[in-house]
Amino acid sequence: MPVVHVDKEEFYKALGRQYSTDEFSELCFDFGLELEEDTSEKELAIREVGAIKAEGLSERPILKIEIPANRYDLLCHEGISRAFLIFQGNAKPPTYKVVDPKDEQIQITIKTETAQIRPHVVSAILRNITFTDKNYNNFIELQDKLHINLCRKRTLVAIGTHDLDTLQAPFTYEALPPKSIKFAPLNQPKEYDGEELMKFYETDRHLGKFLHIIRDSPVYPVIYDANRVVCSLPPIINGDHSKITLNTKNVFIECTATDLTKAKIVLNTVVTMFSEYCAEPFTVEPVEVIYPDGKILTYPELSPRSMKVKVDYINECIGVKLTPSEIITYLNRMALSAKFVNEDTSELLVEIPPTRADILHACDIMEDVAIAYGFNNIPKKTLKIINSTGKALPINKLSDLVRKEIALTGWTEVLPLILCSHDENFAYLNKKDDNSTAVKLENPKTLEYQVVRSSLLPGILKTVRENKKHTLPIRVFEVSDITLKDNSLERKARNERHVCAIYCAKVSGFELIHGLVNRLMDMLNVKLVPANGDDVGYYIKESEDSTYFPNRCADIFLRRSKTSSIVTSKIGNFGILHPNVLEKFEIIYPCSVVEFSLEEFIQ
Repeated sequence: MPVVHVDKEEFYKALGRQYSTDEFSELCFDFGLELEEDTSEKELAIREVGAIKAEGLSERPILKIEIPANRYDLLCHEGISRAFLIFQGNAKPPTYKVVDPKDEQIQITIKTETAQIRPHVVSAILRNITFTDKNYNNFIELQDKLHINLCRKRTLVAIGTHDLDTLQAPFTYEALPPKSIKFAPLNQPKEYDGEELMKFYETDRHLGKFLHIIRDSPVYPVIYDANRVVCSLPPIINGDHSKITLNTKNVFIECTATDLTKAKIVLNTVVTMFSEYCAEPFTVEPVEVIYPDGKILTYPELSPRSMKVKVDYINECIGVKLTPSEIITYLNRMALSAKFVNEDTSELLVEIPPTRADILHACDIMEDVAIAYGFNNIPKKTLKIINSTGKALPINKLSDLVRKEIALTGWTEVLPLILCSHDENFAYLNKKDDNSTAVKLENPKTLEYQVVRSSLLPGILKTVRENKKHTLPIRVFEVSDITLKDNSLERKARNERHVCAIYCAKVSGFELIHGLVNRLMDMLNVKLVPANGDDVGYYIKESEDSTYFPNRCADIFLRRSKTSSIVTSKIGNFGILHPNVLEKFEIIYPCSVVEFSLEEFIQ
């Protein structure tokens, strides 16, 4: 959970009264937050001033408040104090307004090339703002918190703030080769081009961790004003020319992004939190964004959203009996306005301000009502006793029986990882990727974990590879799930329980694997039947599979009755592994293996 540090003296001043630590902790709890620490407590008093500075703490008392990860509006002093005042009934929720520009409409044009790296930008202006040391620090800290939290360390969104009076509109958002971009970065007297900038900041503790986002791209995103002055090189750093100071009166805010929805949330959060310091509080000047196809959109979008919610739903979920009017009162304490839907008092129409991007469903509104009502005030109820009998799922029960049976025959169970590399799942097994089998990770962190395994075989072979110094023979097995693509399902994938066993020794041990198959089928009460016929049972049939040695592979078929008809399905195969497969997995001894699905046995 994010932890926000606020100046205790300034925060209590904003709330209009002083609190003891216990009183403030209780207020935080009532609002659904947690006071992590009050640094003015006795333990801080015994520290030396030098120790305080060494830890990077302010000598002024600090309140460390832990907030929910999805409450972006509470990531700064302004958001928390405003929410507390409304919660206590000491203030009314502000109305955020997008006002017409007094002079010309400021525009920012997106060039086509930005689609290669960072395609979106949204923007807004705070006019006639007054900065002080404290709210300026809060302004910077909010951006840092958003970058870490919602912006996912600037990979999704990067915020740039500029002194508008040092720039000339209109602006352009472009993507250019690194050598073509030259400017003096923030707080630096010297100009650098894009490549030099990457080298300059690669050892920087703060900015170095963001360089990878664009470093290997042939083009870097950049924002220019009308005079070709560089405003920023997102997501790395702003230009020194337009840096904000305490004397800045007009702030130009731009958010470049790979995710437009998150960019709009970030922009709305920044402007709603700090527009209170404008000469006309809670007003924001819009910026027109011109897209490559000529489409023009205006940001920010500060109009409230509407959502309908049933009164009965709220009462049933919380376990109370509140009237519609009482629910409206509690919602007002959470900065949400509500009214009846026409004359129907059983349903409310709730208006959600632009600060509350966390509200996505009626359950979120219900939660706010519960917070305002008070969790400690919800009456305790004795649960109705319902007699029920728990039991294992059929597939899990069958898996346990199979595990026990294989273990009793002298095999050792292993539990490899469910993720593997793309090559291990395909190329190492002499198979080609048909793009319709394996579920692939969109953004894998390492080459070792690129796909969800579609066979238990890679994990088993890696286990043998890592244990090849052990005494032969190596006999290991696994009973676990694989994952396969399935477009017929909503989630587009499904799990399938498989059993896999391998025998590794100086001889192939094909007959031992064959014997294990027969033993498992006997245990499952499935008899061996002829391939040509209608008898219910299983049979094996010679086959060719690139994973196995030629003429040393057989498929396993299961024939069963289903709705007065006989259904035959291939459930797996077994055989001697191909030398190329063994070589890829660095195994020097011959191996035989069996793998088949258990799903068909519980149909």
